[in-house]
Amino acid sequence: MSNDPLLQPYRLKHLTLRNRIMTTSHEPAYPEEGMPKERYIAYHAERAKGGVALAMTAGSAVVSRDSPPAFNNVLAWKDEVVPWIRRLTDALHEHGCAAMIQLTHLGRRTGWSRGDWLPSVAPGPHYEPAHRFFPKVLEEWDIARIVGDFADAAERMQAGGMDGIELEAYGHLIDNFWSPLTNALDGPYGPQTLESRMKFGLEVIDVIRKRVGNDFIVGVRFTADENAPGGIDPQMGLAMAERLKATGQVDFLNVIRGRIHTDPALTGVIPLQGMKSAPHLDFAGAVRAATGLPTFHAARIPDVATARHAVTAGLLDMVGMTRAHIAEPHIVRKIMAGREDDIRPCVGANYCLDRIYEGGEALCMHNAATGRELTMPHEIPAAETRRRVVIVGAGPGGLEAARVAAERGHAVTVFEAAGDPGGQVRLAARSERRREMISIIDWRMAQCAARDVTFRFNTWAETDDVASENPDVVIVATGGLPNTELFETAGENDLLTTTWDLIAGDVKPAKSVLLYDESGDHPGLQAAQVAAEAGAAVEVMTPHRSFAPDIMGMNLAPYVDALQAKGATFTVAQRLLGVARAGNRLRATVGSDYGGMRREIEVDQVVVNYGTRPLDELYFALRPLSTNLGEVDYEALIAGRPQEVRRNPEGAFQLFRIGDAVAPRNTHAAIYDALRLVKDL
Repeated sequence: MSNDPLLQPYRLKHLTLRNRIMTTSHEPAYPEEGMPKERYIAYHAERAKGGVALAMTAGSAVVSRDSPPAFNNVLAWKDEVVPWIRRLTDALHEHGCAAMIQLTHLGRRTGWSRGDWLPSVAPGPHYEPAHRFFPKVLEEWDIARIVGDFADAAERMQAGGMDGIELEAYGHLIDNFWSPLTNALDGPYGPQTLESRMKFGLEVIDVIRKRVGNDFIVGVRFTADENAPGGIDPQMGLAMAERLKATGQVDFLNVIRGRIHTDPALTGVIPLQGMKSAPHLDFAGAVRAATGLPTFHAARIPDVATARHAVTAGLLDMVGMTRAHIAEPHIVRKIMAGREDDIRPCVGANYCLDRIYEGGEALCMHNAATGRELTMPHEIPAAETRRRVVIVGAGPGGLEAARVAAERGHAVTVFEAAGDPGGQVRLAARSERRREMISIIDWRMAQCAARDVTFRFNTWAETDDVASENPDVVIVATGGLPNTELFETAGENDLLTTTWDLIAGDVKPAKSVLLYDESGDHPGLQAAQVAAEAGAAVEVMTPHRSFAPDIMGMNLAPYVDALQAKGATFTVAQRLLGVARAGNRLRATVGSDYGGMRREIEVDQVVVNYGTRPLDELYFALRPLSTNLGEVDYEALIAGRPQEVRRNPEGAFQLFRIGDAVAPRNTHAAIYDALRLVKDL
């Protein structure tokens, strides 16, 4: 029996949880037609296999027709969900993991133009800024109907074998009632008193309890402090917690601090890289101390040490490590095996959640198997035949290829022109807010070192260098260099500065800087922030209707906060057409795709973010020497079969290229390229 506090069992009512680690409710957006089918089940089952004690599934499952999915949510209002919930529950129980699900009515956090085109509803007329749909103000018959919908949904989850449910009461309908900021009703459910505001939520709890009985676990995830003037404050939050306890019907509390109605507010609730870890942990502990109720919490608890502290200090009963498990599903298993150093770190990039909130599916920045459990392995199997693999480039894609090939048992040699690994990730990590990105590289280097991968740094690999290794497989992962040949720009491109120049410190920001961002990804705003913090007057310009769309909402918030504080301006729907010298300054000609507007401005420096051009000379030099002439069988790649293309009988090795050596994409794409190719070598 381990003495590790995290590995101690916890008794929740009649249920014994095998350790103190859980995944809190989140919607990975994998449902199909509103049902948690094979992909959804495989995702949660992998984390159960990895040792997590409790999986709080869904984020959230919606209980009513007029709560259409905002994030491809599970449809808990449909009877057909029951057999799928049963399959999900059985898959989790098979691995010794307790299974619960979060239920909600989204209230104003959704819109009428989805699902059945019914009006969204709320206890007040104001929209939620993040979703921008004005709701219908609830009538009495709406309230009665929705209370019944909650009970029906809870009964379905019980029929599906779930161990319990959690009611979502932050940002959604129940919280819309509870918060003085969003409740504007007249009558018994209105904002006059705490009792009147909580009346709806307590009725929901009461009718659910009557429907499911005393043995079914029912908890509440709620905002105990909105951290906003006029909203729920800590004193009020504790009073709410005491009121929930007094019902005798609530088995646990899951504590949230903050609001989620805007992107900046959401990043306060769910912090990302560059922000403080576990910022609300002590507050959650105060709620636990005041109520004595079992208390759960998750908010950037990314590492085992912080989780262990939460339990040891008596702050939490169950620790939510949700994004950490998106990056590494086998955290508990590795703790038990004494392999904490092998845990793939969550780097706080928030690629997972940002994609969800933009209507996509959850994917991890640097674990390409997450969400692809049906086709991609988290544990790499050994190959039947050992091969010699040469990789050129030690960026994220090259290092992932090296790691996976080494785990397959192949002999791996990596050439890297620079003195250190990392490629563009190392560049990104130069900014203080994004320094955690370097863990993507450090973890892979440690994994490669443990498997005797040979590295040759400060080596610009030529054809003869590669051929001298007598490889069976060559993977070109050389990345790219900044592209300054704008699509519709005339003039001298040597007058342009690249974002890489500023981020790396190779070029100092001038007094006034035009940051022209056509790619819309991190380097643009990262370079703009470097310039602004150096004292430059910065204008960020894009030809698109919104700026930096690839950064997405939660990651965008810290950039805008920093840039606005330095007086930067943002210009949309204007295109850089040309740059010419104007004395010791630069004259930029600016136009627009809308109506033919044209103007000229003078600045000291024009910095361009327009993707990269592949560094592919070595790849094309090696093609004639390869058996496949560089060709990839896409059908085999997608189906997970080995590459068997043979186009050149005289060829000596298979040749592939990945990541930005193919085309400018992102870190996840490079790592996914590597994993799905090399896992079958």
